[in-house]
Parts: sequence; structure tokens; C-alpha cells
Amino acid sequence: MLSPGRLGRKLKPFVFLDWFDLDLSGGHQGFGLHPHSGIATFTWLIEGEAAYEDTTGARGVLPAGGVEWMRAGKGVWHASEPTPASRRMAGFQLWLALPAELELAPAESVYLAPERIPQAGPAKVLLGEYGGGTSPVPSPAGVSYLAVSLKDGERWTFEPPAGHEVAWTALNAGALRVAGEAAPLTAGELAAFAESGEPIEFIADGDAAFVLGSSPGIRMSWPPATTRCIPARKRWRPAKRKSPASESA
Repeated sequence: MLSPGRLGRKLKPFVFLDWFDLDLSGGHQGFGLHPHSGIATFTWLIEGEAAYEDTTGARGVLPAGGVEWMRAGKGVWHASEPTPASRRMAGFQLWLALPAELELAPAESVYLAPERIPQAGPAKVLLGEYGGGTSPVPSPAGVSYLAVSLKDGERWTFEPPAGHEVAWTALNAGALRVAGEAAPLTAGELAAFAESGEPIEFIADGDAAFVLGSSPGIRMSWPPATTRCIPARKRWRPAKRKSPASESA
């Protein structure tokens, strides 16, 4: 959906986004023990429940709506397997580039039940701060990551935190219009916005659910994004694999 390629580089510190939707009746076993290093991963489990463990010593069961934060730092192994009661496991996994001083820091993991996630209007504050809500996840400063649900016809305006110029959204249910754009986004699409720091108004076409990330960005040497309202738009399909294939940032 979002990979460490060109689009991922433009949206740093957001470098990878994966939507997984596993039909467990087909024999899928979730995400077995696998390593990460030098990055942070954040998983929002929308449906199903997962038994987790990692090499920091954490172990337990994450319920639907819960989140997992894994700052891999100098290296960590972790696993997330569906419980026997789960028939489907769906959600988003986001990878974040870490500040240089944290790339080789000790690994850190946080697992939170859904009631620990603050709400700001229609938005769950998964990472960072928004609308008076502050996520308890110890993510690097300057990153906001929201999960938003809108009813048919509902309007909502995202007001970027001060200094946030990078913004993107990915829709996992329904359809969504962005004010000033003719074509709606549909489930399975990701849009990256021109760097401006200006408010972004969304209008739901039918009930809609989406995630939205913003940050000040990380300045790099490649060409800047275009100045259209939605300069990048990408179609994706639910994950079929058991684990991400690459984690180069």
C-alpha cells in the first residue's frame, strides 16, 4: 500500500503501510515470529484478537480495537497469532523511521486495549496528539496518526498540528470525498496530500472508515511532491502474505 520506495520516501517518517485482512478459515496462522531493526512498527487490530509475544519479554492477548507499538531499535523479534476464537484478523500495520538517536536504542514494546485509546470527535488518536487527546504510546515527537469513522454525509475537517506539512490518508471502508476534488476515494486507496499545513475537509459517501497520518516530514534530496491537492494516489489489495517482505527505509 505504502512502501519504502518513492512514495514512502516522500512521506517520511511514514515509510510503510500495510492493510491485512486474513480469512482464518483458509488456514492462515497470522504473523509468526519475525525480526525488525532500526524502525518502529505500529499495528491497529480492527477485527479479531491476537496472542502476541516478543523478545522484550512481553506476552498476552490483544483484543479487537487494540494497538501494538514496537520500537525495534537495535533489534527485536515478535509474533502475533490469532486466538482460536478468531475467524478473521484485519487491521493496519504502519512502519515509522526513527530519529537517529533511537535507531540503535533498546527495543521497546507497548500493547494497549481499545479503552486506552483517546477519542477526539470521530477520530481515535492512535499516535501523537490531536484535538485535546494524547496517545499513551511513546512514539517520536511530531507524529500524529488517527483512525476516523464518519457516517454517510458527515463532514469532518482535519486541522494539522502546528508545523505538520506531510499528510496522507488510507481508506479501509466506504467512500470519501476531499473538498475541492471531484473523484472520491474508495476503500483500498491511499492519497498523499501536497505539503501545505492547511486544513483538509472530508465528506463521507456512505459510512466511511480511514486512517490519517501527519508530521513535519523529513527533508531529503529528491524532488518535491507536486502541488495538486492529492498528488499521489495508490490502489492496494488486502495482504496475502504472512509477514512484510522488506523493511529498508
